[in-house]
Amino acid sequence: MYYLDHAATTPMHPEVAAVMLEVMQGPGGNPSSMHAFGRAAKQLLSRSRDGMAAALHCRPNELVFTSGGTESDNLAIIGAARALRHEGKNHIITSAAEHHAVLHTCEWLSKQGYEVTVLPVDATGRVSPEDVRNAITSRTGLMTIMHGNNEVGTMQPIQELGEIARAHGITFHVDAVQSLGSFPYDLHDLPVDLVSFSAHKINGPAGVGLLYIKQGTPIEPLALGGSQERKRRAGTENVAGIAGFARALDLCVSNRSSRRQELDVLREVWIEQLTARLDKDAIMVNGHGEERLPHIANLSFLGVDTETMLMNLDLSGIAASSGSACTSGSLERSHVLRAMKLPDEHLNTAIRFSFGLGNTREQLDEAAQIVATIVQRIRNNS
Repeated sequence: MYYLDHAATTPMHPEVAAVMLEVMQGPGGNPSSMHAFGRAAKQLLSRSRDGMAAALHCRPNELVFTSGGTESDNLAIIGAARALRHEGKNHIITSAAEHHAVLHTCEWLSKQGYEVTVLPVDATGRVSPEDVRNAITSRTGLMTIMHGNNEVGTMQPIQELGEIARAHGITFHVDAVQSLGSFPYDLHDLPVDLVSFSAHKINGPAGVGLLYIKQGTPIEPLALGGSQERKRRAGTENVAGIAGFARALDLCVSNRSSRRQELDVLREVWIEQLTARLDKDAIMVNGHGEERLPHIANLSFLGVDTETMLMNLDLSGIAASSGSACTSGSLERSHVLRAMKLPDEHLNTAIRFSFGLGNTREQLDEAAQIVATIVQRIRNNS
């Protein structure tokens, strides 16, 4: 078996599992309870938050724990949009290449009376800062642009976009779910107001997320019923999951530089091995050549339909995908590749491979031979 779908979810690191198991086998305790068990849970929650704040260079009280990246995106976008509407700001700017957790949320808000501008991206998946400037109106209150694309790996120029937003008094939300493992975040200096993260993309547990809310950023809660997370997100916190997330982030920060180099090598090895075994003109690498995440390789195998390819890969023990894990079970083609205006021949033959913990060069050599054999067989039979 070859797991090449780390952009969908990553295997849990053994040290993360050990931390979580220790919490789950402990005496328990609700962090909101006043007794000793509750206080112990509260202390663990606070230690986790403090460590993550140090890793992300922000204040602990600027971090809100959620159930994952989707909830973090929803809380950031809907919560900020509702708060900003009171100031007469009902215009939202986003891009056509966002994750569906952002696009579907913006679509929902448009039905609630908000004005939404969806910016195009170029053939590499990048947003133009000039398009952002041209889209801004006196009613623009919120902009939401992801950092690293989950399907093609393209990185957006969030420093420049954030400076534009700040110059116009616009609240800026960044979906950083896919980029946390590769990019060092200094949230104190970065011109952003809201940033979404998720544990299961960095070898942590699924079902735990984080939202950075810069102090002073207007936002209304979506979940009501308790005073948890400073009344910004009601509900008993997932203490074991949060402790696991904190450990995963600590490991991520400690090893990020060397791990990024390793992933860059794995990606290059993968593309080189496939190119050597197949006609290089029949393989198209999608996304930006330089401004990209190191662990994602989106490739179009021209002449080989995506569904047929995925089925054959699965039968051969190779896990890959056609795009976002949230939509990979459907038959629709990638909205990101459509937004990039790729030819149908590229759009309908694209496969996303993504690398991480457990992958080796030797493993990729073996998997590349299997992929090449599958492609040649399909082409010969077509």
